[in-house]
Amino acid sequence: MDRRRGVVMINTGHGKGKTTAALGAVLRAAGQGLSCLVLQFIKSDGGYGEIKSLSRLPGVETRSLGLGLMGKGDLTPHREAARDAWRQAQDAVRSGAWDLIVLDELCIAMRHGFVSLEEVVELIKAKPAELILIITGRDCPPELFAHADAVTEMKMIKHHLNAGISSQAGVEY
Repeated sequence: MDRRRGVVMINTGHGKGKTTAALGAVLRAAGQGLSCLVLQFIKSDGGYGEIKSLSRLPGVETRSLGLGLMGKGDLTPHREAARDAWRQAQDAVRSGAWDLIVLDELCIAMRHGFVSLEEVVELIKAKPAELILIITGRDCPPELFAHADAVTEMKMIKHHLNAGISSQAGVEY
């Protein structure tokens, strides 16, 4: 039997589709019988259609651990939620129980100083060799790219929100 080699993938940039691409990888992996965990660092349990769908699949677990969009006020509650998500991420990665783990919007948590670059690099180095790890979010520190096997930058060319079309179910959530 061939042993799978895990990879580290990063989806970043200011374009649409970072989380969607990661969740597409979960869908693909689940179809192959792999166990998948999605940890969302910023998004709250806000009824996202893709999370609802994926959580119905055998072998897929989703956890929306964030508090939602961050305003300009006190970020302490967001920091605490992100630190809890980080503890769960560390436990999950080190457990060896999962074939694929998505750390959704981890880059945003890093940008706000909730999780450090050094912590993420340490976790990548400690991950089981077979684990597929996908990290998403805007403004990924370029220093992290050296620790990934694949980096994709989503670039916005045009976006319907800029034309005044509101967020809608099935498109944004």
